[in-house]
Amino acid sequence: MKNTYFDLIEQSYYFPQEGFDLKSDYLTFHGISLKHLIDKYGTPFKLVYLPRIGEQIRKARNLFNRAIKKNNYAGQYQYCYCTKCCHFSHVIKSALDEKVHLETSSSFDIDLIFKLLEEGKLTKKTILVHNGYKTENYLKKIIALNIAGFKNSILVLDSKSELKKVKAIAAGYEGKLKIGIRIAIDEEPQSAYYTSRLGIRPAEILDFYKAEIAGDENLSLKMVHFFIDSGIKDTVYYWGEFQKAMKLFVELKQACPAIKSLNLGGGFPIRNNLGFEYDYEYIINEIVSNIKTICTDAQIEEPDIFTEFGKYTVGESGAIIFQVLEQKKQNDREVWYMVDNSLMNTIPDAWSILEKFIMLPINKWDKEYTKVNIGGISCDHSDYYNSEDFNQQLFLPIIDDEDPEPLYVGFFHTGAYQDSISGYGGIKHCLIPAPKLIVIDKDDKGNIIDYVYRDEQTVEEMLSILGYKVNT
Repeated sequence: MKNTYFDLIEQSYYFPQEGFDLKSDYLTFHGISLKHLIDKYGTPFKLVYLPRIGEQIRKARNLFNRAIKKNNYAGQYQYCYCTKCCHFSHVIKSALDEKVHLETSSSFDIDLIFKLLEEGKLTKKTILVHNGYKTENYLKKIIALNIAGFKNSILVLDSKSELKKVKAIAAGYEGKLKIGIRIAIDEEPQSAYYTSRLGIRPAEILDFYKAEIAGDENLSLKMVHFFIDSGIKDTVYYWGEFQKAMKLFVELKQACPAIKSLNLGGGFPIRNNLGFEYDYEYIINEIVSNIKTICTDAQIEEPDIFTEFGKYTVGESGAIIFQVLEQKKQNDREVWYMVDNSLMNTIPDAWSILEKFIMLPINKWDKEYTKVNIGGISCDHSDYYNSEDFNQQLFLPIIDDEDPEPLYVGFFHTGAYQDSISGYGGIKHCLIPAPKLIVIDKDDKGNIIDYVYRDEQTVEEMLSILGYKVNT
């Protein structure tokens, strides 16, 4: 009996499944031939499949709107994309093509907003939710947005002291600033600390509003924001924090009828293994129906529901493809597959917070398989990947040293945060160059188009950054 890698996957999961299939014995990603890209561009490379971004946005929006209709909910749903998740222009513009709103996190984000306005990718009606710690420069630029006519700019207060800075910087501004308040939530029991450093203590918020905001003619409280770092999950912890936030929302709404929005920070999970299961429709309906019931019981107006989806928006659009350079047997039990770049540099989440991704071979699905560890080419002990989220072990086809075709492997759903954390370009660990980035899209007729957004870093680029003279 021959136990091939294909047999392993077919017996363990439903396969093929959305985004993954085999064509001529090679893996495809959203119908894209990875073999074609390998032959055309070589490895290693990162890719972003832009159509997936729109698919994710439409899915969430449709499910929320269906839940709103089902529950006879009076408020509207607003989808915000978190720019911090991936700032690349092709990503943000793909999201804006779906008429999303944006969430910002820092001063430079505001410059990005003005650039997108200049290019006609958004309008001054676009809703902008400003989160994060507000430096003086960040606050000045938010005020500049309001002066420029962005009337749907909402400054979410992260601490009580921010309001003093807002009032000082906005002195002389004749308009009315829309603001929000972020609730500091209790962290999960296994966290290193009890309460989030972000937001204002729930016990202080109502008095803070009455003392500092209610009587100010230049401020209008429009949004209550609560964020769960671990995301929206069907757990006792999530629903407990949700109910506490709703209780405070009711109290604030009764004191301030101008509040129109409830912002559910914390995103939906994405598939990080082929056995992933998550009932998006059920969770969304539970959120909408719970808010509806609480507001009805309190006899208050139902708020517009905002979500800030970053990882959910762009995560499943990304992949990284490597070639296995060598297999190393360091003892009788462990096999190492060495790939042609650093895992620490390309998927830093796997190294820093032990994040897991879907890992699959591109070829050799008809070969027998073995348990492996994957090693990067840097000299760092931590440059490895050796466990899968579903079964805690990695299996790949056995390499035959006599086979002239190398084994290629891919890490999938890597589109969120990886470049933001490791930095795109610049100086990498062990001076290993950043892989080329390939963008894949569809033209007006639905034909696939692919192009190199930026090629692999050159030695001259790195040396120049480091201050060495480079011959031109």
